[in-house]
Amino acid sequence: MEIAPGIPASVPVRDSKDPEGAVLVFPAGRWAAFVEAVKGGALAV
Repeated sequence: MEIAPGIPASVPVRDSKDPEGAVLVFPAGRWAAFVEAVKGGALAV
């Protein structure tokens, strides 16, 4: 997975193994909440 930094309001995300594939764009606040949930173990399998 890759993210494109430097875009203040959005976080574009793509599959690094498929750079020509689809890009998902998340609002920056939602992305930050997702990252914090992962760090906190809330999304652990």
